[in-house]
Amino acid sequence: MSAAPDTTTVGIGGPIPALVADKIYSPEELLALPDGKLFELVDGELVGRNMGAKSSLIASELNRHLGNFVSDHQIGYVWGADCSYQIFGDDANKVRRPDGSFIAKGRLENDEAPEGHVQVAPDLAIEVVSPNDLAVYIEGKVDEYLRAGVRLIWVVYPESKHVLIYRSGTTVKRLGVDDELTGEDILPGFTLAISSIFSAGREPAGE
Repeated sequence: MSAAPDTTTVGIGGPIPALVADKIYSPEELLALPDGKLFELVDGELVGRNMGAKSSLIASELNRHLGNFVSDHQIGYVWGADCSYQIFGDDANKVRRPDGSFIAKGRLENDEAPEGHVQVAPDLAIEVVSPNDLAVYIEGKVDEYLRAGVRLIWVVYPESKHVLIYRSGTTVKRLGVDDELTGEDILPGFTLAISSIFSAGREPAGE
């Protein structure tokens, strides 16, 4: 039997459970963990989100462009990497945190963000690949998202500077630095030069 959580840390609402090795967590317990936003949940086990600085910057840049577009057009909501989704059907102990996501207006109850995990599949999910991410792991997450009902997925590869576009029932599309990301029918009118994603944080070249 797993040891009980260490509850020596005290918060406003009472003791806050600390991380415990080899414990099976519920999605509700994940929300209560002081460092819970650093983890996903797979089969009740904590899976660390070890995002490198470059991947984090690229995700922030993408979310910034998306957020500006969505705000200007008032068409929905954009979340960063701390937003958690519990959308995997019978797999009740799975929680994922894409590096960015979009949900169209009218899909959330009362058009309000929930207090805990989002239980509506995002229209768009973004994953930015870090150096230690295995291909089979990324492919597995993409498959999970598609089966959960995510309509459009962007997987960004910083090292090789390309983006893979996934949609259910269609061929995977590969885009390079000379191409543009588009919102297709998910975000009509949204376009972004892929080269601008990978140049984030760099100083402009001098004259």
